[in-house]
Amino acid sequence: HKHQKGLKELTIADNNGFIVAPIVVKPVNNHDTTLLPEALENLSDVAWLGGIDLSMSYLTLDSGFDSEYNERVIEMYQIEPVIKPNPRGTKNWKKLLATQENFRQDIYKERYKIERVFAWADTYRKLVIRYETLECTHNGFKYLAYSMINLRVFFRGNVGKL
Repeated sequence: HKHQKGLKELTIADNNGFIVAPIVVKPVNNHDTTLLPEALENLSDVAWLGGIDLSMSYLTLDSGFDSEYNERVIEMYQIEPVIKPNPRGTKNWKKLLATQENFRQDIYKERYKIERVFAWADTYRKLVIRYETLECTHNGFKYLAYSMINLRVFFRGNVGKL
């Protein structure tokens, strides 16, 4: 098993394409699930500071986050999890149907808006290829790029043009 180098991040964005919570960074060999509790805590803090009620909102995640533990962690913040079911090699069609039963496809189809934010971040060359040796410098450039993404509304017009 090869040693993996690098960092993994979890960033939370809203449907308008704004980064709404500080990024959480861990070594790349950690599973995505280890990032989720800290990211939700950051989101909760930002929402509290901004006077935003998160209850009855949705959090869409890809199939890498599909677990009962993650769903419970998200529900602790009164947020409804919308996680794409991961079949995990299940050949029993009854189990596959059961996992799809509660999945909110109508909400999950809006996930492209979140993926678009990450594509915008990839337009910054300093972030695509990591030139910095210090993690704090790289994270600083991430924050700068995310700030520029959030401020694009002031430079291009209103939010409806996103």
